[in-house]
Amino acid sequence: MAHDIAALAAELEEMAKADHRLAIRGHGEDPAEQLAWRRLTARHGDRLNEIMDAYGWPTADAVGEEAARAAWLVAQHADRQLDVQRRALDLLEQAVAAGLASPRDLAPPPRPHAGQRGPRADLRHPDRRRAGRGTGPVALRRARARGRPAR
Repeated sequence: MAHDIAALAAELEEMAKADHRLAIRGHGEDPAEQLAWRRLTARHGDRLNEIMDAYGWPTADAVGEEAARAAWLVAQHADRQLDVQRRALDLLEQAVAAGLASPRDLAPPPRPHAGQRGPRADLRHPDRRRAGRGTGPVALRRARARGRPAR
């Protein structure tokens, strides 16, 4: 079983690496690269669904921090597979409630891709989404990123 989990962690990490390699070109103007990106994210979404069938949500305790983050990245980029996104979000929320994942893991990416709206995203009220997740208000995050105190 430990070998299976190690292989699963390596697979998730490789999926994230492939995602990063294609993401920039996939959002460019070349239709062939856009198609390659869509195919990759669909293939990864399908595989994440299989992983969730077999193991539930891949928590950091089970697969390690990097692989758990990779799983969430795959879920976020499965934006043409809302069933996979909803399931991933539900399982991650259950893991947070059980103390197996951090509330910070639920924080959405700071700037979703154009047209991407996750299953429960409310882009007009980011502080509401962030409340209770330990991530603080958006203004505070932005001020820290700029190296300035928040107003």
